[in-house]
Amino acid sequence: MTARARRPVIGAGQARRAKVQAAGYVGGLLADRGAVLLCGGRSGVMAAACRGAAQRSEISPGLLPGDDVLDANPHRAVALPTGAGHARDAVAVLAGNAVGGTGTLSEIAPAPKSGKRVIGLRPWEAHDARSEPAAVRVAASPQEAVDLALGTGSPGQDGGT
Repeated sequence: MTARARRPVIGAGQARRAKVQAAGYVGGLLADRGAVLLCGGRSGVMAAACRGAAQRSEISPGLLPGDDVLDANPHRAVALPTGAGHARDAVAVLAGNAVGGTGTLSEIAPAPKSGKRVIGLRPWEAHDARSEPAAVRVAASPQEAVDLALGTGSPGQDGGT
């Protein structure tokens, strides 16, 4: 049996409409390609991504920061209370094969350390200590974000990083 691709989508609980819409589209695209969506399981970007996956009858486990399953958004298929607060972000990132979204650097920091791709969909601009672009691939659209996360993006489509 082959393991299915696991893709965490990280993002704000309160986000602008464009980011929420894009997250819903990403959730649906991941589901269409057979990937399991992992997320924080609550509101905003996380709820939108879960909704996109759920509309395609896809499983979307939500890793909740607290210990109450009732904190989960209504679109997640599985609510997993961790009681770990923000540390649950590291669990989501490390459980995935690549990470995408608009989350904070602290949310995605474990990914490059463990050799996982990071795909930012209209993210902030990140630089390392030498003012060089950080190892974050930038996607211009939900389709490109999913292509990069699943390793099907063409060279040069990732913003040059």
